[in-house]
Amino acid sequence: MGKDVIIACDFASAKQTFDFLDQFTGKKPFVKIGMELFYAEGPQIVREIKQRGHKIFLDLKLHDIPNTVKKAMAVLRDLDVDICNLHASGTKPMMAAALEGLTRPDVTRPLLIAVTQLTSTDQETMERDLWIDHPIDEVVMHYAKNARDAGLDGVVCSPLEARKVHEVCGADFLTVTPGVRFADGDVGDQKRVMTPAQAKEIGSDYIVVGRPITAAADPVAAYERCVKEFVG
Repeated sequence: MGKDVIIACDFASAKQTFDFLDQFTGKKPFVKIGMELFYAEGPQIVREIKQRGHKIFLDLKLHDIPNTVKKAMAVLRDLDVDICNLHASGTKPMMAAALEGLTRPDVTRPLLIAVTQLTSTDQETMERDLWIDHPIDEVVMHYAKNARDAGLDGVVCSPLEARKVHEVCGADFLTVTPGVRFADGDVGDQKRVMTPAQAKEIGSDYIVVGRPITAAADPVAAYERCVKEFVG
């Protein structure tokens, strides 16, 4: 997979989702299905979007004991998604178990990536709420190395950390970066953000963009602007 823009379809229903996707006539953008939509509509929404020809990043951020995550991944592997994820803070044994569960009998599997620290988390909140006192960039790199050592394909990280993740874990280790906003847009509840052009410059492999596209007056134009700035 090359560089791509993933649209965060954070909608509450199938109808809202398909009303949005129907605007993309002749295009099949890569989409992210998160907890809100998946919990509202269940696995069928994944199947329907896949049948329409979209690549899918299933963003459920699993985090539990290794055996539970392994069994959950064994279910998700049959949905034919392209990327799924979990929390790196679940430890290396959990990540290794997830990879085992996600791998089909024919040894194919979706890409598996790990969330390092959410882009809504900054140094202050990490120290205050999580009692993690190390600098946030060091924490992200430690989690990324754990994910790599567990055999995962990459991480979800802030665009601010993508270049260093590649330096630490290798150029082929994927960086999927939310927290992307247009230069003239609202950052919302994100605290560690970049523009699509900046994300391209520092080496993000995928950017995940939600409200700047889904809430735009012209979502297709906003998506095309994102692709132009990030992919070129």
